[in-house]
Amino acid sequence: MSAPAIGGVQVARGNGATIRLPRGASLSDFADRIGANPASLVQIMLHLGEMVTATQSVSEDTLQILGTELDYNIQVVSPEEEDRELLEAFDIEFGEDEGDEADLAARPPVVTVMGHVDHGKTKLLDAIRKTNVVAREAGGITQHIGAYQVATEHEGEDRKITFIDTPGHEAFTAMRARGAKSTDIAVLVVAADDGVKPQTIEALNHAQAADVPIVVAVNKIDKEGADPNKVRAQLTEYGLVAEEYGGSTLFVDISAKNGTGIDNLLEAILLTADAELDLRANPTMDAQGIAIEAHLDRGRGPVATVLVQRGTLRVGDSIVCGEAFGRVRALLDDNGDAVEEATPSRPVLVMGLTAVPSAGDNFIVVTDDRMARQIAQQRAARKRSADMAKSSRRRSLEDIFKDLEKGSVDELKLIIKGDVSGSVEALEDALLKIDVGDEVRLRVLHRAVGAITEYDVNLAVADDNAVIIGFNVRPEPRARDLAEREGVDIRYYSVIYQAIEEIEAALKGMLKPEFEEVQLGTAEIRAIFKVPRIGNIAGSLVRSGRIVRNSKARLIRDGVVVTDNLTVSSLRREKDDVTEVREGFECGIGIGYNDLKEGDVIETFEMREKPRD
Repeated sequence: MSAPAIGGVQVARGNGATIRLPRGASLSDFADRIGANPASLVQIMLHLGEMVTATQSVSEDTLQILGTELDYNIQVVSPEEEDRELLEAFDIEFGEDEGDEADLAARPPVVTVMGHVDHGKTKLLDAIRKTNVVAREAGGITQHIGAYQVATEHEGEDRKITFIDTPGHEAFTAMRARGAKSTDIAVLVVAADDGVKPQTIEALNHAQAADVPIVVAVNKIDKEGADPNKVRAQLTEYGLVAEEYGGSTLFVDISAKNGTGIDNLLEAILLTADAELDLRANPTMDAQGIAIEAHLDRGRGPVATVLVQRGTLRVGDSIVCGEAFGRVRALLDDNGDAVEEATPSRPVLVMGLTAVPSAGDNFIVVTDDRMARQIAQQRAARKRSADMAKSSRRRSLEDIFKDLEKGSVDELKLIIKGDVSGSVEALEDALLKIDVGDEVRLRVLHRAVGAITEYDVNLAVADDNAVIIGFNVRPEPRARDLAEREGVDIRYYSVIYQAIEEIEAALKGMLKPEFEEVQLGTAEIRAIFKVPRIGNIAGSLVRSGRIVRNSKARLIRDGVVVTDNLTVSSLRREKDDVTEVREGFECGIGIGYNDLKEGDVIETFEMREKPRD
């Protein structure tokens, strides 16, 4: 190979040779593959107008530019390929059933419920499971992914179906796409009175991209103005033709509110599974599957809802899930009951992990804890490199000169903390997609699961007072005090699109809310008293500020918001009804909520009009 000079630097040409590089590779990694001096590649990038150090993780675009200049075909290894190569190094095959045909056994279908926001997805699952999930979701919008298994009778045989409930808001595209990838059948819920909406098409595209059969549930047929035939006609434009119109897609008319047509829907799911899919897995091999959701629990530590895809997961197994690992200490089913094992297609809550995995991470059972630790550490190292490349902005010389001329570029730095990993990831993904031009930038410094800690506040202070976003979480007491002293801005949200709207408005310089939340006081629950016909009363000590009758309140447990939109309906000091109780005094507080525990914190606040600038 000839070695012409590029910008005065002698580097061998590749003549079209293919180089495979991991995500987040540096110029040093590139140089090792082609036998060049890293300093030479730094000089070439400088000649091309970009400032890059030899050890800096660079983006795929930068690698491609350098590869084109040196006549190399650059292939950046995908996350799936990276993981497959890593597991092959440990002699593990992920995604394949071991053994032969005789080892395979039938498994229940895994069904993802998808559709437009407020078309009744969670109400449908509520009707199927006979439990109230909607009441636990902010604004009636699903903020998390949950997995549940139900039993039904089909053709005289007891059958099971696993349901995955994915969020309906457009911000959860990444979570919903992953839900489709882990599913066998997609149930597309469309309201008969509302018809096909943009998010309906978005959900349909995810299901079709995952190449899974689709069953359409036409919901709200009991409402005035409902027209199920209109829904059938609209969906023909997108390739879903009902059986009665000569197509192959099953449409079922239902009313989740009244429980109408639920049995017909379950039957349609099983008919579709039997006709179009070969749902079998080897239950005797080491378990493999996917994490549906994960969060940090005070009493249990990191816990993850996983879906077993093949093999059998047992208590005592050594497990690695994404960058987390550990030994399975306990398994809980979707009713919260302890189980000893989970067979294919069964969702269970796993306890015993060392960290909180991300929604969508695959899990595998390995021979021992040492192997699990090694796999997790290598996954973490690769992800760090990829994240550094993703977060690093390509800096050309022109960019540097422009910044020097105008002083600095406006940049909004965020730290995101949430109650579960799926919501944190989805919120970050949605925020980074906000496009407000080149004059302002958005950068996520840190994201994690759990209450806001002193580390988060110190990080915000160190990085020019970054804004902390708390999604369904609150600061620890010392972190709150530190944030007040340092003037760190902490924003609290319980519905994701409100966070997106405010951050977008802030980036555009348009954030002028008419009202702001002002904290009145906090009280720690010391004892709980049951009062007939009234409910539970919290015997409390006012820790800060004052507790005012009829003020708004929320209940916080271990830094996480348990429930919001409460009201201080009764307030007693000793035997007297009072209008307020100040810091340091004990009182009895009634908030109309019975799931109280000692150590919980009642936070009261009011909405005050904020003067416009």
